[in-house]
Amino acid sequence: MQKRVSVYRKEHFNAAHRLNNPQWSKEKNKEVFGPCNHDNFHGHNYELIVKVTGEIDEDTGYVIDLKKLSDLVKELIIDRFDHKNLNLDTIEFKHLNPSAENIAVVIYELLKPSLGDTYDLQIRLYETERNFVEYPV
Repeated sequence: MQKRVSVYRKEHFNAAHRLNNPQWSKEKNKEVFGPCNHDNFHGHNYELIVKVTGEIDEDTGYVIDLKKLSDLVKELIIDRFDHKNLNLDTIEFKHLNPSAENIAVVIYELLKPSLGDTYDLQIRLYETERNFVEYPV
């Protein structure tokens, strides 16, 4: 029986965003999203933890080569979102509210095709030191 192990890669990116529902009034957006609805956006220092679970390869002893995982995260996530305004600079959030929950789902959807069915993937995204989300649960 193969042993399944989880490995983790921690990354960091900075991004600005504004939480806003264009179908709502300005007042309702302010009521629901508070300072996160600021007209001029606001930013976070996001901490991203990518969890990959799979079987240990007998030849390498790896679940996945962490250098390859690091390169993949940099190419697909960090280069795309770091120092960007998520609402204005990315296609992923042109019509999707960039909440931490939605950002985590988008990150998962960007990474999963490159990992295929060989691995289970989980994203943990810290928006602040105390607030984080996980997908999938």
